[in-house]
Order: sequence, then structure tokens, then C-alpha cells
Amino acid sequence: MNSSIERDIRTIQSIEAVPHIMKMLSDVTGLRFICVARVTEDNWTMCSVLDQVNFNLIPGDELDIKTTFCSQVRKSTKPIVIEHAKEDTVYRESEIPIMYGFESYFSYPIYNKNGDFFGTLCGLDPLPAVLKTDKIENQIKSFAELISRQMEVDDRLATAETNLLSEQAAAKLREQYIAILGHDLRTPLSALKMGVDFLVEHASDATSQKVLSRMDNSAKRMTRLISDVMDFTHGQMGKGVQLSVKPVNDLESVLAHTVSELSSLHSDRDIRANINIEGTFSCDPERISQLLSNLLINAIIHGDSAQPIKVVASIEQETLTVSVSNGGTPISADVIDKLFHPFWRNENNKKTGGLGLGLFIASQIAEAHKGSLMVHSDENETVFSFKAVL
Repeated sequence: MNSSIERDIRTIQSIEAVPHIMKMLSDVTGLRFICVARVTEDNWTMCSVLDQVNFNLIPGDELDIKTTFCSQVRKSTKPIVIEHAKEDTVYRESEIPIMYGFESYFSYPIYNKNGDFFGTLCGLDPLPAVLKTDKIENQIKSFAELISRQMEVDDRLATAETNLLSEQAAAKLREQYIAILGHDLRTPLSALKMGVDFLVEHASDATSQKVLSRMDNSAKRMTRLISDVMDFTHGQMGKGVQLSVKPVNDLESVLAHTVSELSSLHSDRDIRANINIEGTFSCDPERISQLLSNLLINAIIHGDSAQPIKVVASIEQETLTVSVSNGGTPISADVIDKLFHPFWRNENNKKTGGLGLGLFIASQIAEAHKGSLMVHSDENETVFSFKAVL
């Protein structure tokens, strides 16, 4: 095996989403063998596999390219889908299904960063299966595109890392990273979310639902990260945070839902809410919710887990006040001065995670509403307070 093929195998195996994609495709199609293969003019090489029928192929194994349909996919760049080989008008006389003992089969093309053919996303099973429906074919196509896009993203990141030779290179890497998160990940994330939503409707056992719930929560967290990055990018371009101001009469329920959602995700934390907002006000409710979410996530990460987190929101004299408080080690004055800087994280806090944009975006939302975001911290508690005249 040449070094180029070995590198391609490592590339596919480094993509954490691939095993999940193969499992979801197996669940969706009913096919018990799913794999990603590197396909060249002369070689077919296994890169990653889900094998529930004991074909006994592992990453690095090769097949004679002439005994696969993948060579046809490579030449035509069009997928092949077979529901029942023995009854298929095109493939019933082919020796390939007999050789490998399958009746149902699909092979979809995967492309590299340059748009060149890389290989295939394949599935097969000894039993017939219903595959030629718009929903299933769109699922397979979306996942093949997701792998292609992820290869492109990983390659860009690897290239950027090698160019990290100076402060100027570091700044360029950050810009590339923002572009990748903000734009290139939206399509594969949408495909992944679509797959999760589809499986939620069809999975009946508790274990699958639990796994899908975790995947859905991860997808939502990725969506929030992407939104933060895009907000940061708009800010750097001088556009600031984009608002959609409108009359709102349900701000209380919007904020209550935000607290409820994070409480369910962090059931081990004691989050207490006192939200009392009545009337109609002009603001961007989604942005106010995002601000509260960012403050609440900050309290969950940095606050003392043994002490409650308190959320208070009210309207007095047309001034909206939203505050989040938590117990724990007080924040020093020099750290407070840096809290609202983009990409700043307290390296002394081992629980620190994410991109370091949450508080910065919250401050930008406050500013866009012509309000203020302040922080007070002492031995008793740390309080972040947002105030704006609506």
C-alpha cells in the first residue's frame, strides 16, 4: 500500500462523524454492511467500516477494483442503487452480487477538497431492501456530501496549522477557522440534523432515543457556536450584531424557555428563575434569549456546582433588567477587564471550554440594544447584569 493511500485512510478515520454516519445509514436503510472506500483507477481500499454480517474486511484491506461497482461510480460519478440484485433489470446478470453474496447495495461518490473523486460511501446486505425512495436516497447523498465536506474542512485546518509560523499566520488561521465554522459547517450540520430528526421519528427503543437525544444536543451546541462565530465576524467587519427588532408580548415565556432548555441539559445544576415581564416591548427576543443563554452557560461552567444559579428578569419603568448570579471564587479586577474580549479565556480555570466568545457576544447584543452589560463579583456571588430601555 502506498503512502498516499495510507494517508487517505488516516484522514477518514480521523473524522469523528464517520462511525455515526455509518450507524445511522445502517438504521435508515436496513443494510448491515456500510463502509467508506478509497477508490482509484487501479485500487479499492477499505478506509472505515461497519460490518454486522461478518464480511471480515478491515481498514487497509483491498479488493480487486474490477470486482466492484465502485469503479463504475468513479467513471460515471453517478451513484448505483440496487434493491434486489436477482430481480434488477440492469444488474441481475452481473457476477459481482453473486461473488460477494448481496442482494441490496448502494454506492455514492465522495470527493476531496479539490472536487476530485476520492472514493465511495457503500452499503450492502445479503437480503433485499427498499432503497429507491426520495427520502432514503437524499439521506445517503447528504451523508456522502457531509463526509466530502468534512474532509475539506479537516484539510483546511491541517494546512492552516502548518502555516502557523508567526502572529500574522495565527491571525490568518483564526480567520480561516471562523470561515469554516461560520459557513462550511452549516451544510453538513444541516444534513446531520436532518438525519437525527428522521431517526427520532423511526427509532422505538429507549437506547436509540437516548443516543439520538445526545446527538441532537450536540448539534444544537454546534449551531450556537456557529452563531457566535458569525456574530463575531459581523462585528469584526464593522456591522455589529444583527438585530430583528419587533413588538414582543411574550418575552417572559421566551426567557423562561431558555432557562428550561439549559436546565434540562444540565440537570445536575440547581438553576432558579424569577422572571416577571408583562407588556409589549420593542426588541429582538431571540437575541435577548441568546444573551441570557450565554450568561447562563458561563455561570454553569464557572460557578460553584454546589451553589444555585439565580436568574432574575423584570421590567421597571420601561427598563429591562436580566441578571444571572452564581457562587464560587470571586473574579479578580484584572480578569473582569478582559471578560468581554473576544477569544479570551481564563487559562487558570480548567473547566474553561468553547471558543471564548460567549460573553463577548452577550456584550455586543447589549450594545446593539443600546444597553449595558455589567459584572460584579465578591466573596458572596458573581452577578452579570444586562439593562436596556425598551
